[in-house]
Amino acid sequence: MPTVLLFASIAQAAGTRRARIEASTLAGVLSDAARRFGDAFAEQLPHCRLAVNGEPVDLSSPMTLGVDDEVAILPPVSGG
Repeated sequence: MPTVLLFASIAQAAGTRRARIEASTLAGVLSDAARRFGDAFAEQLPHCRLAVNGEPVDLSSPMTLGVDDEVAILPPVSGG
């Protein structure tokens, strides 16, 4: 079961910084996370960057995930 790591505003929307989600693909993890964490999370997700095991991936990647994989979801960074 992959671990999802959440940061900054996406973590606030989810109400947690870490979750285990039972899905075997990146799309499945993102879909299940959106259902689990609600509208505020789902609205931010298309604007976030993703990394699997520290490697950047695209939101639409057809990637298959293993039980020990980590998916990091990072919202856009703002500031000066």
